[in-house]
Amino acid sequence: MNPVATPGTLQQHWPVPMAVHRFAQAQEVNPLLAQVFKALRATDATATPGSFYASADDLLQRVDLPEFTALLQFIAAALQTTARQANAGVWPAGRHGLQLELMGVWFQIQNGAAFHDIHTHGNCSWSGVYYVQIDPIEQRHSHPEFGVLNGATRFYSPMFPLLGGAHIDMGNAYLQQATLDVTPQEGDLVLFPAFLPHKAMPYAGERDRVIVSFNAQIRAPGGDQLFRYAGA
Repeated sequence: MNPVATPGTLQQHWPVPMAVHRFAQAQEVNPLLAQVFKALRATDATATPGSFYASADDLLQRVDLPEFTALLQFIAAALQTTARQANAGVWPAGRHGLQLELMGVWFQIQNGAAFHDIHTHGNCSWSGVYYVQIDPIEQRHSHPEFGVLNGATRFYSPMFPLLGGAHIDMGNAYLQQATLDVTPQEGDLVLFPAFLPHKAMPYAGERDRVIVSFNAQIRAPGGDQLFRYAGA
């Protein structure tokens, strides 16, 4: 595959696609989901006391509510749109029948300065976080210690591991902002490649920070090969 090169024109290769989508039914759906998740936590015999809780990733089998189904349909549609945009010019023309499957869906509850440390997701191409419940932005930002990072989701550049190896001077200053902090808002869905390291920053508020996370695969029923293999 040879990119079209125009002399004198800057090319950007290996970008990291991300997208934010807003759920139109959030005001009606989110309060019920927050109650359901709280009940599921209370009835989990394996749950440990504390200010952080993560459910098993089997919500597709355990939650059978029209409101949850509406959220899943929104997530699937957003994933399809974002994946199509990210792969524009790469997916072969006329490729139809791609299958999207959510490989796991779970919720997390966080408060009391709890956080979820840096991690990536496996067995998938796309992941996402949907914000079900959190204190208003102004209220969060007034926290005396956490400030604007209270409850934020931080993403790390794939180049982050290289920046400590002295690969830095003014010629690549564009790399030196190695983190991206997303300010959560109820009803927002953030989609990102599963390989992208991320972290839930410490959160303290009147209401719990409640999110839904998931992993997704997009496959072709006849095989996923796009380009000829070069060798054995």
